[in-house]
Amino acid sequence: MRILLGIGNPERRYNFNRHNIGFMLLDYFAQSHSVVFKPSKFNYYSAKGKLSGNSFLLVKPTTYVNNSGLAALHVVQKYETEVKDFLVIADDVNLQFADLRIRKSGGDGGHNGINSIIFHLQTDQFPRLRLGIGSNFVDGEMADYVLADFSEEEKKVLPGTFKTGTALLEEYIAGGIDKMLDANSRLLKKENDTNSFN
Repeated sequence: MRILLGIGNPERRYNFNRHNIGFMLLDYFAQSHSVVFKPSKFNYYSAKGKLSGNSFLLVKPTTYVNNSGLAALHVVQKYETEVKDFLVIADDVNLQFADLRIRKSGGDGGHNGINSIIFHLQTDQFPRLRLGIGSNFVDGEMADYVLADFSEEEKKVLPGTFKTGTALLEEYIAGGIDKMLDANSRLLKKENDTNSFN
């Protein structure tokens, strides 16, 4: 069982916040694969499915970003999942808007949700898919920025990002983090080759 946990806030008023891009990608993925999120007895929504013979579980915590680790610990223990099979999808102000980056492990990068997951799992050795939301804010206003909705122009770009993100998640489910990294390298090479002809 591969677990894919998105970070975000649960109330409807947060649906299109920059902080909720992890939830947004999982919603896009779920719709693409005809799986439906259902409430659990614990503090998250989940959707089960199978792809390329591999079972997966999509998870959206209802604990708000800063306590994402509570849901992470519960699902990892419930399904006896190794951390290499537990992928976190989160927003990242350190990346340009719509950029995607993959990491096998590492620190929290200043993200409270990832910090909570590291604390509760007692390890930082889990992979992440980081989704860039840009950093168009002044010092002291990051909280307002991440809790603001994407602009209308940004919303027009997001489907392309989610399409690429979905392709990468499919590779992760099919073959794990190394297969996902290989797929990302191919995508980047294709993108660079295309740009070199423009």
